[in-house]
Amino acid sequence: MSYGYAGSGSPPPPGLTFHVNPFSSASPVQYYDNDSEMGDSQYDKKDRETLESETGLVERERSLSFPTQQTPYDPYGHPRRDADADSLQDPYGPRYTPSAESLAEPARLGYSSDASTPTFTDYPSSGQPRDFYPAWVPEREIPISKEEIEDIFLDLTQKFGFQKDSMRNQFDFLMNLLDSRASRMSPNQALLTLHADYIGGYHANYRKWYFAAQLDLDDAVGTANNPGVTRLKSVKRSGRNKAANPPASSSDKTLEGAINRWRQVMANMSQYDRLRQIALYLLLWGEAAQVRYAPECLCFLFKCADDYYRSPECQNRPDSAPEGLYLRSVVKPLYRFIRDQGYELSDGKFIRREKDHQDIIGYDDINQLFWYPEGIARITLFDKTRLVDVAPAHRWLLFDQIDWDKAFFKTYVEKRTFAQLLVHFNRIWVIHVSVFWFYTAWNSRAIYSRGGRDKDEATAMRWSITGLGGAIATIIMIAATLAEFQFIPTTWNNTSHLARRLLFLFIILALLIAPTFYIVFYDSSNGKSNVPLILGIVQFGLGVFFTILFGIVPSGRMFGDRVAGKSRKYLASQTFTASYPALSPMARLGSIGLWTLVFGCKLVESYFFLTLSFEPSISAMSGMVIQGCEDRLFRNALCKHQASFTLTIMFVMDLVLFFLDTFLWYVIWNTVFSIVRSFRLGMSMWTSWSVIFTRMPRRMYSKLLATQQMDVRYKPKLLVSQLWNAIIISMYREHLLSIDHVQKLLYHQTDENGHRTLSAPPFFVAQHDGGLNGQFFPKGSEAERRISFFANSLAVNIPAPLPVDAMPTFTVLTPHYSEKILLSLREIIKEEDKSTRVTLLEYLQQLHHLEWENFVKDTKILSEEAAALLATNVAGPSASTSPTPPFSDEKASSTSKPEDNIPFYTIGFKSAAPEYVLRTRIWASLRAQTLYRTVSGFMNYAKAIKLLYRTENPELITYYGGNAESLERELERMARRKFKFVVSMQRFSKFNKEELENAEFLLRAYPDLQIAYLDEEPPRKAGGEPRLFSCVIDGYQEYFPDSSRRKPKYRIELPGNPILGDGKSDNQNHAIIFYRGEYLQLIDANQDNYLEECLKIRNVLGEFEEYHGTPQNPYADWKGAEFQKSPVAILGAREYIFSENIGVLGDVAAGKEATFGTLAARSLAWIGGKLHYGHPDFLNATFMNTRGGVSKAQKGLHLNEDIFAGMNAFGRGGRIKHSEYFQCGKGRDLGFGTILNFQTKIGTGMGEQMLSREYYYLGSQLPIDRFLTFYYGHPGFHINNILVVLSVQVIMMALLFLGTLNDELTLCRVSRHGDLIPGQNGCYNLYPIFEWIKRCIISIFLVFLIAFLPLFLQELTERGGWHAFFRLGKHFLSLSPIFEIFSTQIQSHSILSNLNFGGARYIATGRGFATTRISFSILYSRFAGPSIYLGMRTLLMLLYITMAIWIPHLIYFWGSVFALCIAPFLFNPHQFAFTDFIIDYREYLRWMSRGNSRSHANSWIGYCRLSRTQITGYKRKKLGHPSEKMASDTPRARWRTVLVSEILMPIAMAVIFTIAYMFVGSFRDKTGKAPPSPLIRILIVSVGPLVWNAAVLIILFLISVSLGPLITNVKFGAIIAAIAHVAAVLGLVGFFEFLWFLERWNTKRATLGLVAIIAIQRALNKTMIATLLTREFKHDETNRAWWTGKWNGRGLGSFVGTQMVREYIVKLIELSLWSGDFLLGHLLLFLLTPPTLIPGFNTLHSTIWLRPSKQIRPPLYSIKQKKQRRLIVIKYGLIYLIALAVFAALIITPPILRTLDMKCSLCDTI
Repeated sequence: MSYGYAGSGSPPPPGLTFHVNPFSSASPVQYYDNDSEMGDSQYDKKDRETLESETGLVERERSLSFPTQQTPYDPYGHPRRDADADSLQDPYGPRYTPSAESLAEPARLGYSSDASTPTFTDYPSSGQPRDFYPAWVPEREIPISKEEIEDIFLDLTQKFGFQKDSMRNQFDFLMNLLDSRASRMSPNQALLTLHADYIGGYHANYRKWYFAAQLDLDDAVGTANNPGVTRLKSVKRSGRNKAANPPASSSDKTLEGAINRWRQVMANMSQYDRLRQIALYLLLWGEAAQVRYAPECLCFLFKCADDYYRSPECQNRPDSAPEGLYLRSVVKPLYRFIRDQGYELSDGKFIRREKDHQDIIGYDDINQLFWYPEGIARITLFDKTRLVDVAPAHRWLLFDQIDWDKAFFKTYVEKRTFAQLLVHFNRIWVIHVSVFWFYTAWNSRAIYSRGGRDKDEATAMRWSITGLGGAIATIIMIAATLAEFQFIPTTWNNTSHLARRLLFLFIILALLIAPTFYIVFYDSSNGKSNVPLILGIVQFGLGVFFTILFGIVPSGRMFGDRVAGKSRKYLASQTFTASYPALSPMARLGSIGLWTLVFGCKLVESYFFLTLSFEPSISAMSGMVIQGCEDRLFRNALCKHQASFTLTIMFVMDLVLFFLDTFLWYVIWNTVFSIVRSFRLGMSMWTSWSVIFTRMPRRMYSKLLATQQMDVRYKPKLLVSQLWNAIIISMYREHLLSIDHVQKLLYHQTDENGHRTLSAPPFFVAQHDGGLNGQFFPKGSEAERRISFFANSLAVNIPAPLPVDAMPTFTVLTPHYSEKILLSLREIIKEEDKSTRVTLLEYLQQLHHLEWENFVKDTKILSEEAAALLATNVAGPSASTSPTPPFSDEKASSTSKPEDNIPFYTIGFKSAAPEYVLRTRIWASLRAQTLYRTVSGFMNYAKAIKLLYRTENPELITYYGGNAESLERELERMARRKFKFVVSMQRFSKFNKEELENAEFLLRAYPDLQIAYLDEEPPRKAGGEPRLFSCVIDGYQEYFPDSSRRKPKYRIELPGNPILGDGKSDNQNHAIIFYRGEYLQLIDANQDNYLEECLKIRNVLGEFEEYHGTPQNPYADWKGAEFQKSPVAILGAREYIFSENIGVLGDVAAGKEATFGTLAARSLAWIGGKLHYGHPDFLNATFMNTRGGVSKAQKGLHLNEDIFAGMNAFGRGGRIKHSEYFQCGKGRDLGFGTILNFQTKIGTGMGEQMLSREYYYLGSQLPIDRFLTFYYGHPGFHINNILVVLSVQVIMMALLFLGTLNDELTLCRVSRHGDLIPGQNGCYNLYPIFEWIKRCIISIFLVFLIAFLPLFLQELTERGGWHAFFRLGKHFLSLSPIFEIFSTQIQSHSILSNLNFGGARYIATGRGFATTRISFSILYSRFAGPSIYLGMRTLLMLLYITMAIWIPHLIYFWGSVFALCIAPFLFNPHQFAFTDFIIDYREYLRWMSRGNSRSHANSWIGYCRLSRTQITGYKRKKLGHPSEKMASDTPRARWRTVLVSEILMPIAMAVIFTIAYMFVGSFRDKTGKAPPSPLIRILIVSVGPLVWNAAVLIILFLISVSLGPLITNVKFGAIIAAIAHVAAVLGLVGFFEFLWFLERWNTKRATLGLVAIIAIQRALNKTMIATLLTREFKHDETNRAWWTGKWNGRGLGSFVGTQMVREYIVKLIELSLWSGDFLLGHLLLFLLTPPTLIPGFNTLHSTIWLRPSKQIRPPLYSIKQKKQRRLIVIKYGLIYLIALAVFAALIITPPILRTLDMKCSLCDTI
């Protein structure tokens, strides 16, 4: 019987037949389901699964005796082949019939690693390419044949029960890996190094784990010595232990001795055994599913499997293990434990558990169990037997008996608390708070100096008080250590060092505080003794010493070194969390130099600018006691200390600015370092045209071509011309260049004196800037940018390339969920919705008008040619036999008339022929963020490889002669061998018809593209779980037209649903088994690549420093320098944001990406602080996949999945580099909302990172310079944003308190120089305070301004001065600073909200274009909570401050605060179109009022309920109904979180503002009359609206209950609700006007009172929500029941009574919030009204998105629509006008009334 190749649909070459093909997908494949026909008794709660067919076999194996070994067990002690020598005796039993892949292999393309030019052999054409491995052939003296490798895989599969498709997949994986390595080194060395990387080498993760978990002791000592915990004792270097184990020598028990023995064993191992170990590891890895996230767990599985394989029981086993045994008995129990941690079964569906990270045993907890012998000792069977008490060779058979629930536990508690920041970043707090104390205490003598003390005594106290900075540092360390106890379980072995550290810290604290107690309280020498002074100085010295110590030394290395200690107790922690790659001496010097400069400048500037200038303010305020104020309740107890309250707030303000200063200097110096490094690397535009472009051909020849190894030398011009012409033609095909430009850029053949010569294009020889002025390509075009970057990048020193046939194989991996694959015609020619004023095609035409013109010209040419060909065929004699032209639907006269061109320029074609429609769809898709753009861009790698292969091997042309087809097949063979592209389409099996057609189009366009997807089968037994499979297809697989699907190449069963996390990382993980080669490039589905960049791929892969492997044995002496050098794990690359030209927001997003992804990454990578940021980074696939994969996947915690992979690689010894000369395209969000969605995702993701153990390890173990780089490069940026927002709030409070002082006190007059004018009595000197305030505002402004510095300098160096100034000016003119301020607030709110309440989730960021106008109500509901509320509260404070103390510096704050309020509307397209503005108002009123009589998805009541569920959570079950809990449910917030953030903080703010108001109201009036109690007044006005609402609700409730059931009118509930809400608004406005009246129409005091009222009501509402409300129903029944009075039939059952009470409280809160939102919404609309009334302002506003020459057309409406809109504008315009008039009257009337001097007796009593 004849079989096809593995995974092939084509027959083998003629004459080759064979009898069996175990690798063929055509052979029967037996899949096993967890839902078999076995009885239910077999499925207990521990999910022990054993197929009935194998029960007897398993029982027989378990009945084998497991004697305790009396002799040491040596896993490598069995007879084996000698190293690199093939014995005739086969210890592995009979061989199996070789597979089809080996038997069906024809004569291969000859290859010799010693020859620089390979030989070529043609082969028959076939429908599908064959899998073959030219570098692994017998001619190259391979150590083990392909047939033997197949036998090994078959043997292992039969021994362990692996799936056959997984075996086939891993066989191909390994062969590709061997072929890749053997192409640049000898096959023997390739296998040796591969084994060293996977199993036994110096950097192999398995070897590191083997010794970290002390398994060398398990194997060497044996189970007789009580393995597990007691193994620790056997390695302590003490005499007692030596006596305890007399048979073992001391050298045997040392770690160094064990490692040497390991190295010798590995060196002596046969190549057959090496390959068997690699194959076993890969087979285990290939089916491990979620266990791949736990690399050390996988190592443990390999160890047990390898031990079992070497045992006699395995080798003598008579029958084969059934297929699927490994998945069922080993992987599935582990998977189910992982799944059940986060999910529970409800009504047949898995739903999320209400558990936060601290209660979930995640992947890292599972993995860390295997780090320590104590953890492995916890693994027990169901019969309580410890696994370590079983002989190593017999453990494997017991895996389905392991009770995993008893083994795993939390190894690090990711508790949601701000104490995490204290623990991780304790050195930051020590450095800043302690130094701030030193600075401030030294200059605050006015506070602690006491009268009557002589000079010496005062000096001693000054030294002593200042020296308390060391005590502050110690207190911070004590607090951090106590907090650390919360995160490390006391059952783990790390807490002993914490207790030791805590003891030492308390001793140090006592030492540092005692001198102050003596000097302040017990010193009676009255300055006659020097002892106090000496004590004070010594205390100060100790304080400085310990501050430096605690600020520099990592806490993990303090009082017991966990990082570099020699004890094996800490070996695992050192190996997996602190194996940081060493920096080169220059880089380390640069790192230390950077932070020396940063803190040197910071400490000097902060001392003189912040602290020294603060001293006069301290002196003025510290002794100030306010006179003449008296409150009726508190007398003068509060108001006389108003200055002290103000000074306290000012101290806090100064401290916040002290933190901000550091980040300011970091940005400055990091930018300088990065720019200097860019010059050093050669990446700068500050080079003349002649240098950059005229040298480009020479650089292309020397840097892109591997010409050193070419046998036949060709002229460089000939070789370079092929590359350059291909680049230019590719740009022409992408419609970036017109034919005219192409002619000027190509190399041309010319005839000179009868000889054909190549003439270089003028572009290379021009000595002027003609290229930049449009002579060679359009000015400012994409072609200019790409060619300029390409030319600049070649100036950089880059690794030399290897020949194409010797380059390593690599894979591009792209996860895909629901991103658009290819735009449909409907999507590009139809407006998105009624709010969109332009079609996508029109928008793209305006953005890329030159490219559209080129496209139209091409289309017209094709149309004319097709028409001419059609005419010829019709007229000619051979018309009947001529093929149908591809574009035969267009007419020959298509361009005969001007009007005939209109269809071409509007939609790109004239008729609806599929070919023309597809061309337009592709053109649009290549300019949007589609998967097609990504695939077509990165498939340029294949084109580049073919181009380079053909260019470097000119003899190919000679060899194949004129057979172009054979030549192309040879080029494709090489490209296919070296490059793979895998798209992981998670939803592929659930695609709709259009998506399937688009995916199929991709496969037909790019047959080598591989699509990995999840396939699902229904359960075999009712009630069982569906079976899921990882599948992969390509364009060569058999296609089934009926289902529009292809036959999978591999179909591998999974233990369950692999999507347990946020999706993206799990999607990558399930597809990772289908990658091939040595390196991975991770790409998003909205990226792009270019041919000229792809030509550098060999140089880029050379950055991994593995091209020129040493012939030295990797198991030689490991003390050499090459073994000590850390491997490169990740290589970062630049991104060009191709959406930067689409409006200012796209430009802002692109600018941020450019500075962070390029400028910051450049310096961070150099000084060892860069982590993996995702895309388009390259990964060392072997390194990453043996250490947990390319990302982490715990739901929520690993939201930013890629950076965790970077931190993991960094902690495990992997270097992370950055490439300056390679870039890919990247799309970014373009609309205001989608950009902020991305910011929210980043913010919440950072909140989750701050909880993670990775931050704990980095923060507590990194040396100081690298810690600072990590902190300020990652979390420090976000914490700085929080501090920026906090600084505005604190300075507002300080200014408000200063305003109260300025308003009520008599201030001293000062001269022009700030000196007090003499002769003033009873005045208060606030002049120094105002000067200090001005400095603070300047500091905040500088921090804001510095944020633009990196972008400016980046543009300056890479694009020149004019472009830098232009881009910065464009940013400022288009109000991007407003966006930056708003973005900072959104990001800060996201982090704080996440740290408090959690809720991090993956947000699918938008990938469309910002052309749709969003209604006011949607924007308001989206941004009110994060920003608008805060902005309006701050605006009221600022209004009072401006009235109380006006200084010009406040203008900056007015701009900043307005940004928080109006930014969403300012960046809304066409926000200021008058008609749309009024229609917005109508929608806003409807949004506020709907949802009370019947449910509505978009209503204020829904928004309010959703907002408070963050606190209350949802009910898990609907009363009287089945559970309707879904994964999106929100649990109730934890009480501790609620207490601090929702109760204590709002109450504290209310108290602060009430104190300020009380102070203002505590002074007598002009007549000397004592004022009424301001506290009583403010409480009456604050609580009054709530009492009013309570009364209204009771009355209306009685009416609704009594009349509601009798009235059938559906609007009854809406009418009752409207009455209540109108009354609430009237009550709120009335009570405020009442306050204004009580203040005798004093606007300033009324504004301050309003600030206090809002704070009090906010505290009351939050407290009631947090304490009185139970969980929310998911439905809206109780709300509707309240207003309609119909409580029956709501599904509430016996809970009706309690729900009535709850709903009453809810309505009391809601009325207060509704009235506030109603007034606030109107106020925002009033603020937006003036620009709307300005003619032409909306057109000017639209330039934010497009230039004036590209204005978006006005929308087109029908006559009926126009009439309807006109009526709406008239009706609601009148309502809006009335509302505006009422508002104006309420504001204007009180000042008028104040001029009437009305008498008010009530004002004197309340």
